[in-house]
Amino acid sequence: MEIKRVCRICYSATGNTEKVTDRLAKSLSSCLGVPLVSLRFTKPQDREAPYIFEAGDLVVVGTPTYAGKMPNKLLPDFQSKLIGNGALAVACVTFGGRSYDNALAELCAVLKADGFSIIAGGAFVGSHAFSNVLQSGRPNSADEEELQKFSDQIAVKLKDVTDITAEITVPGNADAPYYVPLGTDGLPAKFLKAKPCTDITKCSGCGVCAESCPMGAIDPLHTAVVNGICIKCHACVRKCPSRAKYFDDAAFLSHVAMLEQSFQSEKQNEWYL
Repeated sequence: MEIKRVCRICYSATGNTEKVTDRLAKSLSSCLGVPLVSLRFTKPQDREAPYIFEAGDLVVVGTPTYAGKMPNKLLPDFQSKLIGNGALAVACVTFGGRSYDNALAELCAVLKADGFSIIAGGAFVGSHAFSNVLQSGRPNSADEEELQKFSDQIAVKLKDVTDITAEITVPGNADAPYYVPLGTDGLPAKFLKAKPCTDITKCSGCGVCAESCPMGAIDPLHTAVVNGICIKCHACVRKCPSRAKYFDDAAFLSHVAMLEQSFQSEKQNEWYL
């Protein structure tokens, strides 16, 4: 099957999904000998206009896993702003050590509804946004080698077929409910309204947190003020050069502690063709 270009588009608040999809897309571009176009979908301005693809495009689409599925506040943009028009897609999700649950199944279903044909899909491990110990340092060099292997297998599949008609099979249920976060007591941890705090003694007012927020929720002139919806992505915490951002919500911290107690074992990447 003739591919004219590889496109990479992802939502990546803390950078893990960008690393994974960038590595995969670059490998595919090199393997197939076609140009690479890198597109962003993380900040509000990135999601204002639709992205229109066409037959001959191979589009690597990525998102992190939030509560076992795609980020619910970003889901409408994935559903309305990506126009496939018969383009091929590689669906990629990242997860931070617990499980990707139904995220990959949901992304595949969304892309199919958007007019893409799904050629392959994968779930790849990244360091957890909430924790410094869960899957720390992932993706690492071994993960990059596996992404290269995945890329090589996709390239072989593309060269061996003339028409993509069969649906790939991935685990999970696109219509399943979100995972319910638990605390250390085993009960549901309710932290929907939790927002990042700011240590004023450390904050320089540089505005990196406001610029990084995928929801545009942080006031750029008063960065300690969170006016909009916080999706707990931790972009502001991870990217603050002064380490002035943090969460102090008791339920949220209990959930993080539970994750660190229960999911320290090394997780493996999985992919499907």
